[in-house]
Amino acid sequence: MAPSEFEIRAGGAHATVTGVGAGLRAFTVDGAHHVETYDGDPPMGAGCVLIPWPNRTAGARFDWAGTTHELDVTEPANGNAIHGLVRKQPWTVVEHTDDGVTLAIDVPAAHGWPQPLHVETTYAVEPAGLTVTHVLTNTGDADVPAGVGTHPYLRVGDHPSGDCTLQVPTATVLDVDDRQIPTGPARDVTDEESLRRPRRVADLELDTCFGVRPGVAGVLAELMAPDGTGTRLWGDRNVGWVQAFTPASPFGREGKAVAVEPMTCPPDALNSGTDLVVLQPGATWTVRWGLEAVR
Repeated sequence: MAPSEFEIRAGGAHATVTGVGAGLRAFTVDGAHHVETYDGDPPMGAGCVLIPWPNRTAGARFDWAGTTHELDVTEPANGNAIHGLVRKQPWTVVEHTDDGVTLAIDVPAAHGWPQPLHVETTYAVEPAGLTVTHVLTNTGDADVPAGVGTHPYLRVGDHPSGDCTLQVPTATVLDVDDRQIPTGPARDVTDEESLRRPRRVADLELDTCFGVRPGVAGVLAELMAPDGTGTRLWGDRNVGWVQAFTPASPFGREGKAVAVEPMTCPPDALNSGTDLVVLQPGATWTVRWGLEAVR
């Protein structure tokens, strides 16, 4: 294992966290994988931490405090800024114990970002689960916007994901243009779009942002195999959105992969303001999510 990766264990649970990006490379319980793993750089954002905004910012620009800020274009095909500023940066180890690791990074007021942030992310395992805690602190001298997201690809052991069912407590959905930017506010999901009942992954074609039970902590998604085992994703009351994505698997396994990305705000929130958090100087904000093995 590379020195820039950190292993944590508790009972039958094991996770690997990367030093670059503070991403989740692996999570297993009793040897069964519950997220897709990979070698080298994370394909398609796998396991990445998406701070200080998740998903996309249209045209890589937004207005804040009377100033237009120009972010780096990190999705060149669509001219957008995507997935924040920290997923390809080295983080510093704050603490590493047998069952947990905390990594930190400072986001500077640079590359179009208006005020600095200090970010700490903690991964902690228990015998059948993983809890991830993100703490953001405004270290600048003026208000700063903030959003949090992550990019796990769920998995159930060695079961082909296409044979599994996906269930998400969908309430609303965002319509988007060909750049994956919302064209208006969220609307109620139709029965055809809804994932409130389990649906077979092989039948799904998703790159879709859903609004879920805002303001209430609980289950965000369940990926269940035919034998009744599964992977459960949960979030705290800050996590009101998920991006569900079912691409052809980039992980060397047949069929589709299943990303369910917990997010505190939807795509282009830096422009729409939807569920965007504003941190005053010195203020701290904590967001939690996690994974559980269903057995």
